Amino acid sequence: MEPLKDTSNVTRLPGAEDIRLREPPHNFEAEQALLGAILVNNAAYQRVAEFLRPEHFADPLHGKLFDSLSRLIERGQVVSAITLKTYVEQDEAMREAGGAAYLARLAAASVHVIDAGAFGRTVHDLYLRRQLIDLGESVVNGAYSGDVEETALQQVEVAEKKLYDLATSGQTEGGFKPFRMALTEATVAAEAAYHRVGQLTGVASGLFQLDQLLGGLHKSDLIILAGRPSMGKTALATNIAFNAAKAYREEIVDGKPNAVDGAVVGFFSLEMSSEQLATRMLAEQAEVSSEKIRKGELISSDFDKVLSISHELEHLNFFIDDTPALSIAALRTRARRLKRTHGLGLIIVDYLQLLNPSGKSRQENRVQEVSEITRGLKTLAKELMVPVIALSQLSRAVEQREDKRPQLADLRESGSIEQDADVVMFVYREEYYLTRSEPSRRGEESDQKFNERHDAWKQRCEQTYGKAEVIVAKQRHGPTGIVQLSFEGQFTKFGNLPGYADLPDAPAF
Repeated sequence: MEPLKDTSNVTRLPGAEDIRLREPPHNFEAEQALLGAILVNNAAYQRVAEFLRPEHFADPLHGKLFDSLSRLIERGQVVSAITLKTYVEQDEAMREAGGAAYLARLAAASVHVIDAGAFGRTVHDLYLRRQLIDLGESVVNGAYSGDVEETALQQVEVAEKKLYDLATSGQTEGGFKPFRMALTEATVAAEAAYHRVGQLTGVASGLFQLDQLLGGLHKSDLIILAGRPSMGKTALATNIAFNAAKAYREEIVDGKPNAVDGAVVGFFSLEMSSEQLATRMLAEQAEVSSEKIRKGELISSDFDKVLSISHELEHLNFFIDDTPALSIAALRTRARRLKRTHGLGLIIVDYLQLLNPSGKSRQENRVQEVSEITRGLKTLAKELMVPVIALSQLSRAVEQREDKRPQLADLRESGSIEQDADVVMFVYREEYYLTRSEPSRRGEESDQKFNERHDAWKQRCEQTYGKAEVIVAKQRHGPTGIVQLSFEGQFTKFGNLPGYADLPDAPAF
């Protein structure tokens, strides 16, 4: 047998001997005083009903009693030590605790109804501390485990989400507010819009017709930007993001920076790398073909132009996360972090169908998964009070129709996307389809008939060349309609049509 090791000289951390002896934080006296206050005056329950739950009590018996009290009070019954006498006599755990005599002791230990809220907060705070201890143990055990399905970064994201959920647990700031407060907020927003260039209440996209129709990109809105492949969804999203980041301007209010124009942009690119996005933005601003930039086929003047634009864009308030297969929980965590550190004002997700549902909550039904993702994005928009633009693919049903303009029913898993979105926009370029459908001779068709059809096709191609449509098919807060834009494919650049660039009050249609 191996001899016992001498541990007399081993250095111990201060307090290490007491770790195993420590009890989870609790305050049974505060729990008793709160329950007693409710028994004496049921109005005390209303001071804690919004945030306190039975599981928040350290003593299970207290939690069980609070649950019974809350159920009876919610039904409109008067609760007291006398009316609960029958209940406690039938419950074995309450009988063991002393039954009616225990209720009398609780009533005797009660605090004033005014202090009930403070005691409820104490009970809740101690519950959070116990949850923190459990979370810490869970994090440690998870880090020790050899689960190959879950990486360390995923464990960090899960832990951060649980911490955030704990931090927001029991918050009561989101309850009813007087109408005068909501009215004041609306008036302040209207005043800000009045003084802002273009008079928009939301973040400007830089595309005048679109801004006129939408009134800008509004806080807490989920905006779906959809289209078939090669329509220019990413290009349009990148253009909007660049315009918002470039226009960002802030002022200090009460010692804190406050955005007065533009936005700090967080771009989650699940399809393209950050380098590819940067190349698109360089091509757009330098007006140099993105293909030439990728292939290195630049003449000296073009390269100098790209280099000059690159220096101008270095300090843009634009952040890219190109992590593939990102989960909605991880996206939420990273967006919160960016909001906390840089004051996030606009989120773009490219694209929705490449997001994964949270962790182990994946469904077998893809429609249910997309429903969870869209709900998560809408919740994030409301939580951070920023607009969220999520790009989305369209089903192939568009290609089967003669008129290929997208409709709401063309959205993949359209039910949840259409329902959760505040705005649904489609990108459509007729030029794309026309250039791929050059007429061919039909059987015995005469030269004259064929030439007429071919000339009509050429004329239509010329009319639609360099033009694009953004179809606003749904807008919760305003009208729908079609916005005409210019599109330069070689520069991946959407812009205002001639005549609109200097007319912020130009009509939307």
